[in-house]
Amino acid sequence: MTTTDTPSDAGIGKELAAGKFTDQMLTEMRNLIGTELRTDACVNNEYATRLAILRFAEGIGDDNPLWTNEAYATAGPYGAIIAPPSFIFACLGSVQVGWRGLGGFHAETDISFHAPIRVGDKITARVWFDGFDDPVESSFGGRRIKDYLRQEYWNQDEQLVARFICSRMRFERGEMQKRRSTRAIEIPHPWTAQQLTQIEEDILAEIPRGAEPRYWEDVQVGDDLNVITKGPIGLTDEIAFVASGAAPIPRLSAHAVALRRYRKHPKWAFRDPHTHALEPVYSVHYNDYAAKLQGAQMAYDVGIQRTCWQIHSITNWMGNTGRLKAIHGQYRSHVYLSDVVRLGGAVTGKEIDADGDAVVRLETWAINQREQNCMPGTATVVLPRRSGS
Repeated sequence: MTTTDTPSDAGIGKELAAGKFTDQMLTEMRNLIGTELRTDACVNNEYATRLAILRFAEGIGDDNPLWTNEAYATAGPYGAIIAPPSFIFACLGSVQVGWRGLGGFHAETDISFHAPIRVGDKITARVWFDGFDDPVESSFGGRRIKDYLRQEYWNQDEQLVARFICSRMRFERGEMQKRRSTRAIEIPHPWTAQQLTQIEEDILAEIPRGAEPRYWEDVQVGDDLNVITKGPIGLTDEIAFVASGAAPIPRLSAHAVALRRYRKHPKWAFRDPHTHALEPVYSVHYNDYAAKLQGAQMAYDVGIQRTCWQIHSITNWMGNTGRLKAIHGQYRSHVYLSDVVRLGGAVTGKEIDADGDAVVRLETWAINQREQNCMPGTATVVLPRRSGS
């Protein structure tokens, strides 16, 4: 083959697939509501081994010794290492359904947590397509819909570990690309050396509460969570997240394995005009060219990655004896490579809930350097009570 020859890509081009909403598509998708989806190609970790948990914790930048230090964890409330609640994503990050040729952004996350994941647990994920909202017009990217996938994670004792409702915004890529200039911002962000020094000091200042209990009685409405800092987000941060097992859908693969998949599913890939390599749609998270085809400015973070960061901030605050019961977050804007995100929150309420748990209600936020709250949300945390309370 000469350098001017074009390989036979069997439907794979230099653009991402550009589908349109049609009545036929909507009818086909309505007929799929209630379908349980296949997950075999998306499972990354079946067992919560010590190394799998360590790799995931490092991939989200969370060095809480409860997840990573065997001696420390053995002396803790669980008697062994447990995984951060977000480890469910390292078992199966997500699955997508249908919507041929349409683009998608993760829009919203709702998770309820029911049991901790311990070293040695076998986690099985099941996923159902729960439906979608009717198409509506938006200034962001033309017509769009919001769909809903329900993901459940069960352990070897048939105990529900977590239930995750994943909502995605679906849109016509051509319309999103047309509006890209209206969302233009200065990126990469022009950080000064002084600002970078301060950011790094802020990152290193984060300390998990650890073994010191945070008692329910001592928490007051209006209390602030300690802020944690992520960034400037770089390519290695995205690679570390992939290597942790938390993405993608389906699993990334290379060479003949990848090529066979792309030949079978041409819309999963595109040919990068700079490297001439075939790349998956998922590469929007580390490939600027792909991100621009999606209507973004450059490569950007993963939705569930941002939720992992928020869970990191909450588990740091609640300490080893606290328990995250639920979390909700909306993804309001991209977090681009070079961005910095500071995550925190405040206590908005406390009560003994219907399950008899002493809970605190949190309002959470994730603020970037442009003063945008790129992930407003809420969370519910169970805290221990003082003896005799």
